[in-house]
Amino acid sequence: MSRQLTVLGSGGAWPEAGRACAGFLLEYDGFKVVLDLGYATLPRLLEYCPLGAVDAVIVTHQHPDHCVDVSALARVRHYEATEAAPIPLYCPPGVVDVLRALEPRPDPATVFDVRDLAASTEVGPFRLGSVHLPHYVTNLGVRLEAPDLIVAYTGDSGPTGVLRALAKDADLYISDATLQGPPPETTPRYIMTAGEAATYASGAKRLLLTHFWPGSDRAISVAEAGEIFDGEVLAAEEGLVIAL
Repeated sequence: MSRQLTVLGSGGAWPEAGRACAGFLLEYDGFKVVLDLGYATLPRLLEYCPLGAVDAVIVTHQHPDHCVDVSALARVRHYEATEAAPIPLYCPPGVVDVLRALEPRPDPATVFDVRDLAASTEVGPFRLGSVHLPHYVTNLGVRLEAPDLIVAYTGDSGPTGVLRALAKDADLYISDATLQGPPPETTPRYIMTAGEAATYASGAKRLLLTHFWPGSDRAISVAEAGEIFDGEVLAAEEGLVIAL
């Protein structure tokens, strides 16, 4: 059975031409779970999952570059999969408020089975862990554990020691790496550099950098992280498929 992660989008803030914002499709022995679904990710998801047929959606926080295309997914399901059961949607409460503001009909709670991400412990075959990470709004880093696979994802995050526990023993650690170069001196901090992402990823086997600021040269981010992280460092690129 297929065990892989497909990058649907890799940018932060807004989608560059030809790219999309945060979004990943994780497939594990036939179970398909989406991690975030920001601007311009839905068309890419539909290439792999016609009619948006996924088994679960996890959204780390309510910023539109991480959740706005969940609203588009709701329309697909409402109009083209009328007999389908609601898709479990794991998210902080603010995400549903954003979705309802975007489009109250269909109500997100009729298309999705909305579940509190912080209170949930299982997603299909995975044990689900979540942790609050520093960001402008409530953001939950997630950890998906199966007997033979661990995938962790920060969503957006400022530097914090909590990230080390999130990354520990992960086969793939997907980390915010918005910035390049020396860390800004401003405090508090709500996003990270590639070097900081690598520092907190020390317990993981592979590091996937994502959430690049528009216009960033991703090769620079990989090089900066590679100076710190001993394992393989990858840059998220739309359409990239990573075998797990």
